[in-house]
Amino acid sequence: MSRPERAVAAEPLSKQRLRVWLRLLRAHGVIERRLRDELRGHDSTLPRFDVMATLDRYRDGLRMSDLSAKLKVSNGNVTGIIERLVGEGFVERAAVAGDRRAMRVRLTEAGRERFAAMAAEHESWVNELLDGLTAPELDTLVRLLSKIGEDEA
Repeated sequence: MSRPERAVAAEPLSKQRLRVWLRLLRAHGVIERRLRDELRGHDSTLPRFDVMATLDRYRDGLRMSDLSAKLKVSNGNVTGIIERLVGEGFVERAAVAGDRRAMRVRLTEAGRERFAAMAAEHESWVNELLDGLTAPELDTLVRLLSKIGEDEA
């Protein structure tokens, strides 16, 4: 065993966990910066992409409060994004029957087409970022990361 390997093996588990957390943070930052840069080239942002991705999964639309809850952000964070998407013709709003204050939002056909194009490119960008990992390594990584916070899901 090399000297650095012995040093790591002799560390308390708490120090190893801290090092893993720092590596995860670094990897997250690298991936997020790349995705933000790529989306900027498509006149979009990561929050906007997330809103469209969520609405794409719920074709009948969502109440604004449900959309915010699914994205784990405040209604105020989502409202501005929705306003811009409505103005661009990618999202439409409809009143919720029986609740004058609630609005349901969903992607328009143009919004679905726009998101499908961005999603395909997004997949390509993520694929490029992770191309140094083999299929078995990816399986292991998914399995291990799934164990983090599994009791909170």
